Amino acid sequence: MNIKLERIYTKPVDHDGYRVLTDRLWPRGISKVNAALDDWAKEIAPSTELRQWFQHEPAKFPEFKQRYLAELAANPAAPEFVTQIKRQGATQPIILLYGAKDTVHNQARVLAEWLPKQL
Repeated sequence: MNIKLERIYTKPVDHDGYRVLTDRLWPRGISKVNAALDDWAKEIAPSTELRQWFQHEPAKFPEFKQRYLAELAANPAAPEFVTQIKRQGATQPIILLYGAKDTVHNQARVLAEWLPKQL
């Protein structure tokens, strides 16, 4: 499966794929038309509590990753998300979108590592 990561605030590099926003909150200043989304998977995004604890501090990323993976394991919406990604990924690339400025330490990166293990 071809999984790509893209920051939603950058001009879309690739419209050829299944574009999924992985944030719980809608990104400020982005219109739904300009986002060109196929899905908004806010139900599988990190919880508000985890997001507020993390604050996108790189030093906290290893623990954030562990906590987020635990949330995904317990999340009743995760199996349906995996099924949808599997269905869409059979015919096109999956593009996980995120709003964070940090391109390395974010939930989309964790999802990109987690998803292939679920398929």
